[in-house]
Amino acid sequence: MLDKVGLLQIDSVNVLARAHYLPLFSRLGPYATEILDRAAFTPEKHSAAKKNKRLFEYWAHEASLLPFEVQPLLRWRMERAHEGEGVWKHIAKFARKNPELIASVLAQVAERGPIKVSELEEKKAQAGRKRETAWWGWDDSKRIMEWLFWTGQVTAAGRQNFERIYDLPERVLPEAVIATATPNEAEAQRGLLRIAARSLGVASESDLRDYFRLSAVDSKQRVAELAEAGDLIPVEVEGWEQPAFLDPSFTNLDALPKRITSRALLSPFDSLVWDRPRTERIFGFRYRLEIYTPEAKRQHGYYVLPFLLGDKLVARVDLKADRQSCCLKVQASHAEARVKKGTVAKALAQELESMAAWLGLERIEVRQRGDLADALRDVAGTSVS
Repeated sequence: MLDKVGLLQIDSVNVLARAHYLPLFSRLGPYATEILDRAAFTPEKHSAAKKNKRLFEYWAHEASLLPFEVQPLLRWRMERAHEGEGVWKHIAKFARKNPELIASVLAQVAERGPIKVSELEEKKAQAGRKRETAWWGWDDSKRIMEWLFWTGQVTAAGRQNFERIYDLPERVLPEAVIATATPNEAEAQRGLLRIAARSLGVASESDLRDYFRLSAVDSKQRVAELAEAGDLIPVEVEGWEQPAFLDPSFTNLDALPKRITSRALLSPFDSLVWDRPRTERIFGFRYRLEIYTPEAKRQHGYYVLPFLLGDKLVARVDLKADRQSCCLKVQASHAEARVKKGTVAKALAQELESMAAWLGLERIEVRQRGDLADALRDVAGTSVS
């Protein structure tokens, strides 16, 4: 699946499930999340750390999990971070002013890694000291480690309770990846755009650019180069104002399905819908994440998942996993215009039951909010086996 989507975005919101687990469920159905944990998050000491790991963490489309093979394609971003480009300015400024602290922390990682920020000597020394400034609660230790992570001098050996555990890249990444020659910026960016094109199928230049958050200047030049080389095929899409590009693997129409029977709940951070303008352009589905919107002003809810049925986004549901009461709560459910609510509700109920069972929840509770709530309550089971 990762060969198809390229990466999994990470996000800390856990009202339903962590964001990186959900795209796998959407495409594969119920699966053992331990498989992903072993591939991405389970830290082991030194050489043993490479045994089960298949994925590494870095800034791609925000913080992301990616196959090891992609790491060389992101080294240019690490090198730019060394120069203070593409990295949060306050971190770059702090790094320039504190080279001795950075060297000290890097030495601790080398000696004691895998290690958490909370285990650093500098962190312990700061305990009880009043913080002069507050920036998301970060202190000096976190800033240093984030700088080292962004510049590729350390990498994530895993996470525990969502806290990142750091180690040296050579103790986490496979030897073959470490030994891979670093491509130049242009070559690496073309490689990332090829992954984006394969994942999106057909896309505008801005769609391709957004996948790995490239700059407009870099992306436009690289896309033009790929089109000239035949690695992207220029096409026109009816209703699109922007020129579009097709991945060459999609030109074999006989290999494409004649009918789409998908049924999936999609995380707000799923690559199918994370680019909101593209989602609206393709599906006619206007989607906004309302987590940071005051509750009274939310239109659809706090953690809203679009529901894909066939080749259309037909509804959206605000979901919460109430682990204490072992209940999947449907806080709100809304249908799109001109859909058969009974048909949508039946399919959605089946997917909710599958999700609840996957999350280890025993029942589903549908609140009376949204124009799909009545139809959904009529068909959604009250318990899950």
